[in-house]
Amino acid sequence: MIRINSYLHRTDLSDLIRRWMYHEVHPSDADLIARLVNFNHVYVARCLRAFAGRIFHELHPSGLILRQTSRKGEMKDALAACPPFRNPRIDELIGRYRKHPERYYRETPFYGTLFFAPCGGVEACVGASRIKRVRRLAEKAARRIIDRMFDAIKRHADDLAEERARGMGIPRHQLFTPPEEMLDEFLHAEERLLEDLRMGGPIRDGGDIAINDVAGIKVILDEPGQARIRSLLDGLPDCRVTEEERHSGLYNATNLIVCHRPDRERILSRPLTGRILTVMQARGRQPDQVQQDFVEFVRSGEASVSLEIIVSDYPETLESEIGRCMHEDRIIRQRLTRQYRGHLSKNIEYLMEYLFSFPASSQRDLSELPVKLWHRYLPDYFDEVLKELFRLPSNVILDEESD
Repeated sequence: MIRINSYLHRTDLSDLIRRWMYHEVHPSDADLIARLVNFNHVYVARCLRAFAGRIFHELHPSGLILRQTSRKGEMKDALAACPPFRNPRIDELIGRYRKHPERYYRETPFYGTLFFAPCGGVEACVGASRIKRVRRLAEKAARRIIDRMFDAIKRHADDLAEERARGMGIPRHQLFTPPEEMLDEFLHAEERLLEDLRMGGPIRDGGDIAINDVAGIKVILDEPGQARIRSLLDGLPDCRVTEEERHSGLYNATNLIVCHRPDRERILSRPLTGRILTVMQARGRQPDQVQQDFVEFVRSGEASVSLEIIVSDYPETLESEIGRCMHEDRIIRQRLTRQYRGHLSKNIEYLMEYLFSFPASSQRDLSELPVKLWHRYLPDYFDEVLKELFRLPSNVILDEESD
C-alpha cells in the first residue's frame, strides 16, 4: 500500500499498514512498529545530516555555518535577515513579514538544520535540511491512501452506471443520471468497499504508493548556479538521481529525488543517545539491547534510501516561505479541498495517526486497534484514544463519590 522509500524495511511497514487497514494485528506488532518508526527516524536523520553536509560543503567550500532549528520562524527570519540582492518585490515581502510576523506560521515545528555561508561580511542562508514530522508523515500517508480509496469507490460507481446503461440498451455516454441517483451509486460503492475491508476481501488499489520526501534538502542557488547541483550529484559514487521535476507557476523550483547509499558503518559508529533510549526503555528494552537492535535493524535493511532535494533561487524560496505560495498555506488548502470526506476518509486519518503515534508511547500491548475502517466515530472518540495512549487526563469532570 504505502511505501516510504526513505525508510529501511519499507516492505515490512507497507505490509503492516495494509494488515491494519483490515484490522489484522499480530502479537509482535507493538514491537515491530516501534522499531520501524523509531529506528528509521534516527537512521534517516543521521543519513540526511551527513549527506546534506557534503552537498553544502561542496557548493560553498569557502566556509559553512550550521544551526539546528525547531521552529519554522527561524528559517523565515534567516531568509529575511540577509537578502543577496534587493528589488521591490523582495522589499515588499520582507517589509510585510517584519510588520506582521504573527501571520506567517512562525511557531510551526520544523526539525532540521539551517546552512549559512559568508556573503559580503555577513552570514547568508543558503539552504536547509529537515525530517518530515511524524504527524505530517501520517497525514500525507492518509491523504494518499484516501485518494486511492476514492478512486476505487468511483470506479465501482462507474461500473454500476455501466450496468444500468447495458440494462437500458444504451451506450454509457448517453445515460442521464440525476444527481441524487449518482449520490446513491457512490454511497453504494462506498458501502461495498467497506464490506470488502470488513470481510478481508481484496482491494483494487493499483499497487504501492511511494513517499520519497521524509528527508528533504532545500538548496538556494541563483539560476546560473543551479546546474552545479545536478553535476555534483551525478559525480557522487553513492548517489543516483531517480526523478527530476520542474515546477513552474506560483512556485518555480526543481525537485530531485535521489537514491542514496549511506555508509552504514559510519552511521552506526555513534551510539544511540537521548530520547530514543528513553522511549525504547519505556517499552522494556535495556540500553545495550536497544543499541544491538538498532545495529541489526540497519544492517538487515535496504542498502539505499530516497531523499528529496528542492533547488530554487532566493526570490522563489522567499515566496515559498513568506510570499504568494507559502508552504503552510498550501497545507491548509490541501486539508480544505479534499474531494472525499466520508467516514472511511476520516478513519484512515485516525488509523495513520495512531500508527505513527504509537511508537512514541510507552504502551506495550497491542492486541486490538482502536479504529476499524468500517466503523463510524466522532472526533471526540479519537481525541480520547490519543489521550489514553499517552496517559493524559481526560477532560471529563467526575462527580465526587457519594457516601
